[in-house]
Amino acid sequence: MSMIERNSRVTLFYRIGLTNDQVLEDNFDDEPMTITLGQGEMAEGLELALIGLKEGDEQTIDIGPDLAFGFIDETLFRSMARAEFDPDLELEAGLIIEFATEEGETLPGTILDLNDQEVRVDLNHPLAGQTVRYSVKIVAVDNEPAEPKILH
Repeated sequence: MSMIERNSRVTLFYRIGLTNDQVLEDNFDDEPMTITLGQGEMAEGLELALIGLKEGDEQTIDIGPDLAFGFIDETLFRSMARAEFDPDLELEAGLIIEFATEEGETLPGTILDLNDQEVRVDLNHPLAGQTVRYSVKIVAVDNEPAEPKILH
């Protein structure tokens, strides 16, 4: 039976939440997810927690901000003009919305507070600064190198 290594393809059920037992994402009642470690599909600490596990293993681990979603960076608190937001969007403190970067990527931002002229936004990951509780059940482990794709 294969053990999970740094570049393994892993099929798993997972639950991610906070240490107060608040569940944020859970696929145990759905289809398992397949990821390839080392591709940045999950936070580094979540991937590291999988290494050494085998098919059938179950594990719950608490992962600190250093290896999960990082610490809060106050330089990512921004003030934006209210006019930059869709006027039909009902903004309120705590609302998480997607912002586009200049490179065309998206990132979540949390509304901190607002008035008629200005909206203060936190562009840190919503889980930055938090210890997350990560539970997994390993369904399958594939350590075979991916077949090279032949382009015609």
